[in-house]
Amino acid sequence: MDPITGNWYIESVYPDLSVLLKTRQVVYAGKTRYQQVEVLDSEVYGRSLVLDGKTQSTELDEHIYHEALVHPAMISHPDPKTIFIGGGGEGATLREVLRHKSVEKVVMLDLDDQVVDICKQHLPNHHQGSFDDRRVELVHQDARKYLQDTENVFDVMIMDLVDPLEAGTAYLLYTEEYYQVARKRLSDNGVLVTQSGPIGLLAIQECFTTIFNTLDSVFENAKAAQVHIPAFYTLWGFTLASDCPLLDANNPEIVDRLLSERIGEPLKFYDGITHTNMFTLPKFIRQGISQETRINRDQSPVFMV
Repeated sequence: MDPITGNWYIESVYPDLSVLLKTRQVVYAGKTRYQQVEVLDSEVYGRSLVLDGKTQSTELDEHIYHEALVHPAMISHPDPKTIFIGGGGEGATLREVLRHKSVEKVVMLDLDDQVVDICKQHLPNHHQGSFDDRRVELVHQDARKYLQDTENVFDVMIMDLVDPLEAGTAYLLYTEEYYQVARKRLSDNGVLVTQSGPIGLLAIQECFTTIFNTLDSVFENAKAAQVHIPAFYTLWGFTLASDCPLLDANNPEIVDRLLSERIGEPLKFYDGITHTNMFTLPKFIRQGISQETRINRDQSPVFMV
């Protein structure tokens, strides 16, 4: 075994588990008004965005996360024209939304304008120029206040938020009260999706099952999905919610047809068979959901460790 030499980034995955990543370069390191930010470059992952010590995305596998977050929700709507993105500072969620030919307007709201500027400069392979699209309105304010004050209505709302950390900026964007605000800003066929945190054996009930249970209590329909993202070292969860029926997981041919009609080019990760796999949950996840009774509320929010 080769000796451990050079520069290493250490990330805590769980309280009793950390991982080491050898870095070629620290491209950026600093602190904004809201959080600590690093952009790292490594042989394994390429450039990575790290916020408050947690990896957000890497060049190697960000397409898995962003395609899984965006496209199931987009094709669950019959004609998505107006889109709201909460978070998504790297611009990769925006990139995937803009692939859809039907999209006329995207409001992307990220509280931290400094992070967005850092990503624009240092993560070009993530955003691929998506910030310059004429359909995009970029807003920097609290997502909840924006949705409470706006008269805009959205066909799809995509919550690409940082995890609900106790000292973080987003934990009140996972609560029943927030989802009730968001629901009022959805169109009649509107669909909401949120990243829902780690969903592996060691973390499923940390926040995922509560987020799912909360959305299921607010909307008529909720569905959970899972994918493996190498840079996160675990399965990762997503939750879709709507007052209309969501796309059936057992019809991969329909998914492929919708993607072909609406995007017209193959994606790297997501297709019909992948859709079926994402929404076919293993037994321990199904059990965790069925046993969950908590509702995430402003006065007693759940936090990711």
